[in-house]
Amino acid sequence: MKKVLVTGGLGFIGSHTAVELLARGYQVIVADNLSNTRPEVLDGIEAITGKRPIWANVDLADPAACRAFLAGHPDLDGIIHFAASKAVGESVQKPLLYYHNNLGSLCNLLEHLAAHPKCAFIFSSSCTVYGQADELPIRENAPVKPAESPYGNTKQIGEEILRDGAKAHGFRAIALRYFNPIGAHPSAKIGELPLGVPQNLVPFITQSAAGLRGGLKVFGNDYPTADGTCVRDYIHVVDVALAHIYAMERMIEGKGTEPVEVFNLGTGKGSTVVEVIAAFERATGKKLQWEFAPRRPGDVIAAYADTQKAAQVLGWKAERTLDQSMADAWRWQQSLPTTAK
Repeated sequence: MKKVLVTGGLGFIGSHTAVELLARGYQVIVADNLSNTRPEVLDGIEAITGKRPIWANVDLADPAACRAFLAGHPDLDGIIHFAASKAVGESVQKPLLYYHNNLGSLCNLLEHLAAHPKCAFIFSSSCTVYGQADELPIRENAPVKPAESPYGNTKQIGEEILRDGAKAHGFRAIALRYFNPIGAHPSAKIGELPLGVPQNLVPFITQSAAGLRGGLKVFGNDYPTADGTCVRDYIHVVDVALAHIYAMERMIEGKGTEPVEVFNLGTGKGSTVVEVIAAFERATGKKLQWEFAPRRPGDVIAAYADTQKAAQVLGWKAERTLDQSMADAWRWQQSLPTTAK
């Protein structure tokens, strides 16, 4: 049985990936310090799979704590690294927190990889590395522009650290550049539930529809897009989780062709914020209250993926629709206590 560490494994994408790993017979260890999630997520994972992963409450950005934790797991076959702060707007307000947390945890894990170079490593990267791309859809070989936010910069620098580390220490890795993961597990046992006010669009939509938030604010209506709002590539979280299985199997089977491989994870289709709102209303029958607000710093105009490389090399493609994502997100929201804020 292959043993895989999932850092941030009680978070949104991490928990769904843990479910897919367990379903395929992997032994899963979760490291999560609960900075943006809850321990009850373990119950949801167990309810879906019938298995409860080992969980350690550890801050991987703390070098001593990370080293002590990994010393207890010297036989890992793979690490999938999700643990990171992830909100663009918050990163503009708290850049030092983002640099410390996102880059510190990565460096600490790669110290372990330098000593155990056979251990597969999947890095949770982001389409934010592209900044405002010159061409759409965005291919993996698109120029990496100056980051629009500290969050995006941590992903750019993270990939550079990966490449430098692989060259110096002989380990191998895959960086998966996510576009915009949304939705929830169709069982409604796990989903996106950030602590405090959501920083991402879809959980704010569902919480607003549930009466837990005020009306929705759409940031900017003067972008050069079909309806003036930002365009993003929204992908169902289960599709994202499955891509990690394909990537992990590629690494474990030794099929990689370069020290650090990079793949986009998206649907290949862009949707405006207004189109996402319409999809939610169509999928759920719920009307949303919303209004336009000024642009946010750090937001790019449009970003959606060219997904040919992932299809051809990993054999993976997104299967679930935007409407399905919204229906699953709403089903998850409805499963929560009405006071869940």
